[in-house]
Amino acid sequence: MGFAPSAYRLFTEHLSHNPKDPAWPARDRFVLSAGHGSALLYALLHLCGYNLSIDELKRFRQMGSQTPGHPEFGHTPGVEITTGPLGQGIATAVGMAIAQKYLAARFNRPGFNVMDYKIKVVVGDGCLQEGVAAEAASLAGHLGLDNLVVLYDDNKITIDGRTSLSFTEKVTDRFLAYGWSCQSIGGDGHDLDSLDLALQSAHQKKGTPHLIKISSIIGYGSPKYADNSGAHGSPLGKDERQSTAENLGWGHGPFEVPASVKAHFDKAMAKGAAAQAQWEELMKAYRKAHPELAKELDDLLAHKLPELQFPEFAAGTSIATRAASGKVLNAIMPKLPGFMGGSADLSPSNNTRFEGAQDFQPSSFEGRYIRFGVREHAMGAIVNGIGLNGMTRAYGATFLSFCDYMLPALRVAAISQYPSVFVFTHDSIGVGEDGPTHQPVEQVAYLRHLPGLTSFRPADATETVEVWRWVVNHKVPVAMSLTRQNLPVLDRSKLAPASGVAKGGYVLIKGEHPKVLLIATGSEVSLALLAYEELAQVGISAQLVSLPSAELFDQQDSSYKAQVMPAGLPRVGVEAGIASGLAQYLGPNDRFIGMQGFGASAPADELYRHFGITKEAIIEAARGLVG
Repeated sequence: MGFAPSAYRLFTEHLSHNPKDPAWPARDRFVLSAGHGSALLYALLHLCGYNLSIDELKRFRQMGSQTPGHPEFGHTPGVEITTGPLGQGIATAVGMAIAQKYLAARFNRPGFNVMDYKIKVVVGDGCLQEGVAAEAASLAGHLGLDNLVVLYDDNKITIDGRTSLSFTEKVTDRFLAYGWSCQSIGGDGHDLDSLDLALQSAHQKKGTPHLIKISSIIGYGSPKYADNSGAHGSPLGKDERQSTAENLGWGHGPFEVPASVKAHFDKAMAKGAAAQAQWEELMKAYRKAHPELAKELDDLLAHKLPELQFPEFAAGTSIATRAASGKVLNAIMPKLPGFMGGSADLSPSNNTRFEGAQDFQPSSFEGRYIRFGVREHAMGAIVNGIGLNGMTRAYGATFLSFCDYMLPALRVAAISQYPSVFVFTHDSIGVGEDGPTHQPVEQVAYLRHLPGLTSFRPADATETVEVWRWVVNHKVPVAMSLTRQNLPVLDRSKLAPASGVAKGGYVLIKGEHPKVLLIATGSEVSLALLAYEELAQVGISAQLVSLPSAELFDQQDSSYKAQVMPAGLPRVGVEAGIASGLAQYLGPNDRFIGMQGFGASAPADELYRHFGITKEAIIEAARGLVG
């Protein structure tokens, strides 16, 4: 209610969008980072003519409605992004702004600004208290993202009460220090002339992102809740709704849209249809003037992939899966103009900067390699934002142990099915001397348990190739866990082909009439293979399963799963993580070879011996089960 005047003016005068075609590629993007204000967004979408009926507004926050409590991407027409967890919206918007700058640099030509949209964000006091907002704003200022305009609804209220209980900083001073331009507007959020001028100034000023602070009154018009923390999450109720309407001089009933109001919004929104028609005419001329660029842009819009050549690795050689991943990127990135990537200050360790890469910087927005800095949480959200326009997609990399810093962004990606790619290296105690703070033991397990996320832990370089092949062809959120240490490239002439990665799990090798099932992932597959061979020498036939992606394996039909993991065979699970990562495949009488707690600082080989993740331990467990 307090921000309604500003949002109304933004939607009707300063946002280029067409409700009849919400996917218009050149539209401005609107992000409600303060997602708890979703009722305001839904009301505006309905009034502007999006396919969101008044009945859906009446079903606000009810089962199956298009009007959930916080905005959800892909669920409500006109909602560009999932918001709710405070700070995710503004951080993801930075990714949206990066993507626009890249597209403009690659495709715009004199007289043909075919990718010339802006990202406009509404944040609240809570958003700007979150650390992820600070990380993302700092990077946005460094990059000079002048296509990013943030309206700060400074009503000085949170759930606990006045923000002064815990938040007394000068926000505009902080953003000025980040390299943003800042403006402030008073008038209880009703000085719309000043808002017009501020937005015009923001559009004209180049080289910095923009923050416009608007001092509003939460619950404006309510005799009971105005300027009161009770307005944050409490419904007005029938009586208070009536007294608020009388206080504001509103004589219409609930959900009644007067004809004059509808006509006013219809007239305003006709501008959006006209803007799209003008853009489509521009694209016709662009295709004639720049046919090669136009074809590339059309291919991106149609999600058309080029033919890619993936590298091959010789059996018997040794290479870390992080290094193998880097070689894959070297091979495919030159042919994927819609793909961007980067690392949280770990490029040499993550092997994510591909050969010939140009950095994305204020002087080179055509670059596709992003230096995220030590900002894992912002990186996750920014990767999400880059993938939201349907033309670009991104990967972001860090050590697996630090994925904890970015779990909220991973979770939103999984909920919303953003096509984000998260590359995590140094995936186990194989990290070695850096010790337990850098040795992930629980992360692989919870990545597997995150609904909607597909995670991979490849066994060698050849499986890593197949992981990337799958990723490129599937626009879903993905996490891959890769080793620091070298692993042998498995001899596929004696084993099943790595194409089984696409099914998540496959029989790597099978003895005659197996008596025990070995299930391993990642770096432990080669250990399990050595155990398989020695078991065969003592007359114990086994079936060895490589399980690079439990999620994909679980999606296979029952007959395939029964073939790969036959019922009745005793099982040994092997993974350098905690037992819950493989628990669903092991029964109470089966054995697990892995971690029971945190790691230690020592060379990797010594750590594997110390924690009992060895060939000998697998053999002993198998023999104990077979009897």
